[in-house]
Amino acid sequence: MNLSPLNKARYGYSPKLPGMLRNGIADISVKEGAPTQSVADQEKIKALFPNTYGKNEITFEKGTNTSAVKKQVVGVILSGGQAPGGHNVICGLYDALKAINPENELYGFKGGPSGLVEDDYVVFDDEFINAYRNTGGFDIIGSGRTKLETEEQFAIVTEVCKKHGITAITIIGGDDSNTNAAVLAEYFAAHEAGVQVIGCPKTIDGDLKNEDIECSFGFDTATKTFSELIGNIERDANSAKKYWHFIKVMGRSASHVALECALETQPNICLIGEEVAAKNMSLSEIASSIADSVEKRAANGMNFGVAIIPEGIVEFVPEFSALIAEINELLAGNKTEEFNALPNWSAKLAFIKSGLSESAMDVFSVLPQNIQQQLFLERDPHGNVQVSLIESEKLFSAMVKTELDKRKKAGTFTGKFSAQHHFFGYEGRCAFPSNFDADYCYSLGYNAAMLIQYGFNGYLSKVSNLSKPAEEWVAGGMPITKMMNIERRNGKDKPVIRKALVELDGKPFKFFEANREAWAVETAFTYPGAIQYYGPTEVCDLTTRTLALEKA
Repeated sequence: MNLSPLNKARYGYSPKLPGMLRNGIADISVKEGAPTQSVADQEKIKALFPNTYGKNEITFEKGTNTSAVKKQVVGVILSGGQAPGGHNVICGLYDALKAINPENELYGFKGGPSGLVEDDYVVFDDEFINAYRNTGGFDIIGSGRTKLETEEQFAIVTEVCKKHGITAITIIGGDDSNTNAAVLAEYFAAHEAGVQVIGCPKTIDGDLKNEDIECSFGFDTATKTFSELIGNIERDANSAKKYWHFIKVMGRSASHVALECALETQPNICLIGEEVAAKNMSLSEIASSIADSVEKRAANGMNFGVAIIPEGIVEFVPEFSALIAEINELLAGNKTEEFNALPNWSAKLAFIKSGLSESAMDVFSVLPQNIQQQLFLERDPHGNVQVSLIESEKLFSAMVKTELDKRKKAGTFTGKFSAQHHFFGYEGRCAFPSNFDADYCYSLGYNAAMLIQYGFNGYLSKVSNLSKPAEEWVAGGMPITKMMNIERRNGKDKPVIRKALVELDGKPFKFFEANREAWAVETAFTYPGAIQYYGPTEVCDLTTRTLALEKA
């Protein structure tokens, strides 16, 4: 393996643990909290999870360790998209298991949940683990998006666990992955398989959060990475003074990443999907509001600016969501093949016009042709539009240009408008974890081992009080079912973890809302710079602006 100097230096970093987990394994006891219930649909969730529903939240505290003494053989899986710090969750899990009993073993199942089904694994040892400490990526065992949700899969997994003597599985993933963890935990309990399941909250999107899970791991590092790049672009814009930069950032189902980057960099524009939906804003209204900022800045001689666009913004625009729903219906069944067989765009456009309602066609008609065509690209496995493939940053810059051309003809806009486009997503998913994420992830893994040792099943590893120094963090666990509700998925009611959207009455959004009018006209850019790993605590261990404002 080729190692950079930073790689080598980070291997030597010792992640900080919550004070309670530093006491030594023998001095960690459990404090039982109150029984829990799901966030909604309590009776339905309880019926689906009779063996794991309603369990107590727990906190670890100083006291005599009363857990049963036995050898633990634990399997670990990385599930879903990469997030900085995943390696440290595994390292923390490994170190805690070995501290509890040097005979304990940790199996890493390769390629995500499919590795567990296919019995494709590696048994970790010190040499293997040490090569991945405090590093980014999921390459230690790889990841995957296979869902564990069928009786056949569960039966296979049970046999694989029996074959290796596995006593627990730790699933490191987002909301869907931890929903699968809850279902697997219930199956094991119902069938008395003797296998526990513990989840760890991962996603750079920041939408796996609630009153217990203050933030998912990876969000801190990814938003700091994006904010560094956005700050660099802002400085370039303020130097060249001739481009408007439209920057799309990852985060399809919620706008947490966009909001955090805006709080870090103070751009002229940042769209928040949840606000767009709440105000029932149209595409034209959004474009017009951006054009207002362009016009006002141009009047002050500033023909440049920066706009941040959340990846999933179009799904929050009611008229666009309705259009997508009609397109999904239009291409249902074998209609996709019929559409793709048409000889040219003109023929395809006639097909579209014959199938869409007048209101949907009105929305479709205002879209630039390249965006129209993107709506008919490769479908997802369910036959739906892949919204993530839509270049919304180009959509809005094109619509803004059209609006400014109208204003120029009317004599109200006399400036210049030239756009550049960027999409930041993969750049942040495997970055070297910040000190915060390195510490948080190591703590989540270490904490997961304690949950396993004490026999908990269907729990999420929980570390809270995260806006304080790590010494003051609180470690414990919560039943995954507490976060669940029933949602309609592919025509069926399914139990899922509720996604956390940006709260429009929350402190982070309110701070943004109070300042954005000034940012839209002024050049108030801030330049966060690169993540710092070594130096003063107040520089290196900063948490996100979102978390700081929420816990202020």
